Amino acid sequence: MKLAVFASGSGSNFGAIMEAIENGTITGADIVLLVCDKPGAYVLERAAQYGIPTFVFQAKEYPDKVAFETEILRRLEEAGVERIILAGYMRLIGETLLRAYGGRMINLHPSLLPSFSGKDAIGQAFRYGVKVTGITVHFVDEGMDTGPIIAQRTVEVQQGDTEETLAARIHAEEHLLLPEVVQLLVNNRVQLDGRRVEIIA
Repeated sequence: MKLAVFASGSGSNFGAIMEAIENGTITGADIVLLVCDKPGAYVLERAAQYGIPTFVFQAKEYPDKVAFETEILRRLEEAGVERIILAGYMRLIGETLLRAYGGRMINLHPSLLPSFSGKDAIGQAFRYGVKVTGITVHFVDEGMDTGPIIAQRTVEVQQGDTEETLAARIHAEEHLLLPEVVQLLVNNRVQLDGRRVEIIA
């Protein structure tokens, strides 16, 4: 299965997926394109290390979202991309990509949705004082972190935690859960029925 990863930052989850492919944790899949909206992002260095083709753009260079998503879609189709993984991509997906890849696009979010959606989810949860937070992998729809939930994993907030120590544990769980979900998708074991997602045994 040909996959594309969208990322805006350091790309640690992109790295986790690549590592899982290389060590055989993920089988039957290849990342054929990285899409990044930040020309200086470290994820581009990671992609270069693995020899993964990239498409880098700046939204301000296009007249609107339709224009840059149309260009992204062209690149996806050229690469034969079958599914998209959003891993730290900090833009809301628009109608152009949703129309083409609806039900075939997932996002990783560092909270137990529907709590603490949007930016700075770890900081939001920490400042709120929750005792348990976590991570969510969900299908992408037109909303902000509102798509049907595929998988979640909890992370306890420990006595003496700082936002940084909590974030480190959350990221460690992300690097485990996201490759697991990718493998489920590759094996066609994820079934979507309205808002409910069933994992087929």
